[in-house]
Amino acid sequence: MGNTQAILSEKDQKDLLQAANFSEADIKKMYKRFVELDTNKNGQLDPQELFNVPEISENPLVKRVISIFDSNSDGKVSFVEFLVGITKLASSTDDFQKKKFAFDIYDLNKDGMISNGELFTVMKMMVGNNLNDVQLQQLVDRTIIQADKDGDGMISFDEFKDVTIIFEIIMLHF
Repeated sequence: MGNTQAILSEKDQKDLLQAANFSEADIKKMYKRFVELDTNKNGQLDPQELFNVPEISENPLVKRVISIFDSNSDGKVSFVEFLVGITKLASSTDDFQKKKFAFDIYDLNKDGMISNGELFTVMKMMVGNNLNDVQLQQLVDRTIIQADKDGDGMISFDEFKDVTIIFEIIMLHF
């Protein structure tokens, strides 16, 4: 699989295969697609390369997803980061990992908490102009009040897990 062998040892590749629950054929297909997306052939996906894909560019949260895939925060997504990111979204991934990924979408500063401002920013990405800022802020405030069980004005991952249905409804509505 090209440069992934230089990045991952054979044991790491097998561990990743097992953890991802992808077959070797699946990973080869993903690698082929990764190489196709890597238009500048630098071995990594730059955000612009991903924005050029119509199915991806239409998603208002694509920048957040790229940020989460980019685990070393270098502004690019390597094949390993791509594969690990896809693993988090796979249908075989357990609920905990899926909820953690969803939480990370909202946790812009990666401090383990979702603030009112972070929730507003991400929801603004999702709803666009469907709500004005006052309406959106009211929705954000209600969501924080419903989710914030310890009264600190922010949503922890544990609180998020308990109220994930609220976030799913919001995301489906818009």
